[in-house]
Amino acid sequence: MSERAAPAYCPYCGDEDLRPEEGSHRRWSCRACRRVFEVSFIGLLAPGGPTPAAAAEDGMANVGEC
Repeated sequence: MSERAAPAYCPYCGDEDLRPEEGSHRRWSCRACRRVFEVSFIGLLAPGGPTPAAAAEDGMANVGEC
């Protein structure tokens, strides 16, 4: 089993003083801006599929569908 990956910086303010929050292995808190956020893995794009920017614009509606 591997250790959970830690975000390098806050996605809101860019500060690096992050701490894991209780209740979820994906939840982190930023001590600088006092925000709590979650980090999750959505999936991989299929080879030859849309570019990451196009997938984000589309809302990634097809992620995980066969």
